[in-house]
Amino acid sequence: MRRLLAEVRALPLGEQPWCAGVVVLAGRGPVVAVEEAYGWALRYAAYDPESDAGVELPREKWVPMRTDTPFDLASLTKLCTAVAAVQQLERGTLGIDARVAAYLPEFRAAAEHGITVRQLLTHTSGLRPELPLYDCPDHAARLAALQAEAPVTEPGTYCYSDLNMLLLQHVLERITRRPLDVLVRDGITRPLGMTATGFGPCPGAAATEDQRRPWAKADRGMLRGVVHDENAWALGGVAGHAGLFSTARDLAVLCRTLLAGGSYGTARILGPDFVELMLTAPGLGFRIDQPWFMGELAGRGGGGRGAAGHTGFTGTSLVLDPVTDTFLVLLANTVHPRRRDADSRPRAAAGTRLARAVRRRP
Repeated sequence: MRRLLAEVRALPLGEQPWCAGVVVLAGRGPVVAVEEAYGWALRYAAYDPESDAGVELPREKWVPMRTDTPFDLASLTKLCTAVAAVQQLERGTLGIDARVAAYLPEFRAAAEHGITVRQLLTHTSGLRPELPLYDCPDHAARLAALQAEAPVTEPGTYCYSDLNMLLLQHVLERITRRPLDVLVRDGITRPLGMTATGFGPCPGAAATEDQRRPWAKADRGMLRGVVHDENAWALGGVAGHAGLFSTARDLAVLCRTLLAGGSYGTARILGPDFVELMLTAPGLGFRIDQPWFMGELAGRGGGGRGAAGHTGFTGTSLVLDPVTDTFLVLLANTVHPRRRDADSRPRAAAGTRLARAVRRRP
């Protein structure tokens, strides 16, 4: 664990730091073994493209990273959307192999190609990674674009796509007649006591990007406390693929809940069989056994049930490992002051350090 902390501590340091600041939390079973924060939640006022460097705020305006600093979770939001969907599977209001058209007949492209709920949850619908909804003039145009969007690859083949969770959001909202933020609050965060988790705005969150074209897709300036993802922003901040804010401690509660079969204290959000369905390869919402961001936590399970987790574009990630009853949350503002090419090597290194520190559960 000392080596894990030393490596994480170094991430905000150096001439080309991986992030401005970071929070790491690791635990096993009900025990949090490591919870540390390093660096800065806010350091830069802007990004200077000519010097390819951040423009620092006056030193007295830097905001230190804390263990309870909220982060824009980016694609970790997909995990809560997936849990909300599996809750409907458990209740019998949603069919895993049902066609999306059974719930959303007006989504004519999905209907024509027979896209199913399972394909949305496993990113095998064939839909392209994203759609520029942020360029649409209004909500009606954004909805029309989604309804007309056809697969670009054969359904059944893997292609990671934000559009899967946007369609799933529409399915959930249609069958429950409640918006996604209410489903997440009432079905996940409130029963688990995750009081720091919710859709934005979130004042005091770690800053993200000086979002400007051409490196970004919109001109919004330095972002803090509002969703970074341009499509989620265009959709009002609540989206199936992005928009949630949370803390490391709250995410640890979610990890512990799933490792315990869907229960936490007196709260139960899923039954064990449905948690098993989520965490067994290929996974529903979760990625299973991915060494590129899990390191040596990946690949140690059997029967298709290995380490499960996800990453987020802003620098967030979590991994839970049923083999050792272990979880790792690593939250960093890697896009502050601007986005860079994705680099998950620090995440993988942290996963490897944790894997070497724990033994298999009896």
